[in-house]
Amino acid sequence: MAESMQGLKRTHRCGELSAANVGETATIMGWVQKNRNKGGLVFVDVRDRSGIIQVVFDEGSVDAALIEKAAKLRSEYVVAVVGKVAKRSGAVNENIATGEIEIIPEELRVLSESETPPFQIEENSKTKEEVRLKYRYLDLRRPDMQRNLMMRSKVATLARQFMANEGFLEIETPVLIGSTPEGARDYLVPSRVHQGHFYALPQSPQLFKQLLMCSGYDRYFQIAKCFRDEDLRADRQPEFTQMDMELSFVDVDDVIDVNERFLAMLFKEVLGVEVPLPIPRMTWQEAMDRYGSDKPDTRFGMELVNVTDVVKDSEFVVFKGAIENGGTVRGINAKGQGGMARKKIDKLVDYAKDYGAKGLAYIAIHEDGTVKSSFAKFMTEDEQKNLIQAMDGENGDLLLFAADKNKVVWDVLGALRLELARQMDLLDKNEYKFMWITEFPLLEWSEEQNRFTAMHHPFTMPMEEDLQYIDSDPGRVRAKAYDITLNGNEIGGGSVRIFNPEIQRKMFEVLGFTPEQAQEQFGFLLTAFKYGVPPHAGLAYGLDRLVMLMAKQDSIRDVIAFPKVKDASDLMTEAPTKVDQKQLDELGLEVVAEEE
Repeated sequence: MAESMQGLKRTHRCGELSAANVGETATIMGWVQKNRNKGGLVFVDVRDRSGIIQVVFDEGSVDAALIEKAAKLRSEYVVAVVGKVAKRSGAVNENIATGEIEIIPEELRVLSESETPPFQIEENSKTKEEVRLKYRYLDLRRPDMQRNLMMRSKVATLARQFMANEGFLEIETPVLIGSTPEGARDYLVPSRVHQGHFYALPQSPQLFKQLLMCSGYDRYFQIAKCFRDEDLRADRQPEFTQMDMELSFVDVDDVIDVNERFLAMLFKEVLGVEVPLPIPRMTWQEAMDRYGSDKPDTRFGMELVNVTDVVKDSEFVVFKGAIENGGTVRGINAKGQGGMARKKIDKLVDYAKDYGAKGLAYIAIHEDGTVKSSFAKFMTEDEQKNLIQAMDGENGDLLLFAADKNKVVWDVLGALRLELARQMDLLDKNEYKFMWITEFPLLEWSEEQNRFTAMHHPFTMPMEEDLQYIDSDPGRVRAKAYDITLNGNEIGGGSVRIFNPEIQRKMFEVLGFTPEQAQEQFGFLLTAFKYGVPPHAGLAYGLDRLVMLMAKQDSIRDVIAFPKVKDASDLMTEAPTKVDQKQLDELGLEVVAEEE
């Protein structure tokens, strides 16, 4: 039977009480974590978002009726307790913040009863994620989940304060916009008023933030929801949150400067971690050559080595063929893994095939100096010796090689390097290694569309000194684009934007847009650019991913209150759902029946 809290006012959260409050009367409210009935002595742990406190119902000091009432409490009942804060009579509990105190109750009210929950409300739950997501409101009661979301809230608050102090204005941009086919697939929203017409949900506030620069707002900031209707990998969500900014009258270094100071402040305030400034920078080309990735994890070495010149005369057909096709041969040295079991090496070969490799060549150097190689019979002893030397191979090392077009070799060895680091336990979540990646290619060749596409988006400014190659060798043109990476994750990215109509026209031409198509898709931006546009640049962080890394979690679902699963559905609300015929008629829509 639920009781009212009328006449009571909560004085403290459970975890806010300490030895300094001993002797005071406190009113706490929260959930019963557990109760232990020792006959005439009942211990009840009460929990709220701040922590846990122990309430002791002892027949020496508490009314018998109250003890009887306490004995009936079950986990997840919501209670209010009024009582005196006292030093613990038993042993101090080192595991909780309130471990040296307890409450001796004068009053207990049961505000709400609970059925037995489908899983324990406890840290590091072993419950299957599907069950946790179905009962997400219970999962969110768990202290580790609450800490994650409290950290996320703190990050957002600090970001707003910092940006305001730096002269940024927080301006909201619309969520119902027109569809522009850029990047991923849009989510579409049918219009009731304009039948047969659709809004799109924004994949990012890109066009609007640039328009705000045209409008003279100088520095804009927003924590914005973005939507992409794409196939979800482990760490993607159909809706995600960006911390978005745009600045006028700036170049690359200005954007980097304000963001370095922002990250240093954030990591100091939230984690007590010092980020040494300036954050190191690496060009895209160097990152690919050394790490096989444009978001390199620099917490460990195992860098790629280009051995094309060393093996160019070898008879090994895999190496030979790759080089003749304009590709390269590169390798990585897994230190101390020379004794790896054949089965494990085969697993690595399969792993490499997932990333486009046709295979993987290896040389295992045993501790005694004997060598086992998958391609020994195609190489002279000298060639093999030179190759091992080029790779800094020592006794006990495992050398792995990929031979193909550059892109495939980078993908394969970049992924393999990370997989080996996981197996060798080289990744420390307490270490935070930042890196700016700069000078991205402006364009990348799309095999399926048989044309160049924008690596970031069509408004990215080319580096002035590379403009001369835009017609003759478009793939050579570098962009004024930059990503901020952390421990092998891209946490933010941005670019200087094109504000010169000539360059913008050229860019559309290279991307294969006719002037009409460009006008049709981005007309309002191009028209706005006729009326005096300032040089501008911006950056956006993936807030979910940034908080995930700060909270040392493995999935962004653990830092989002109500996430969706791989097929973009919500297990709790069961969205997306069917709607009734009347709603469809109003929208002028017809649903094609699914084939059984």
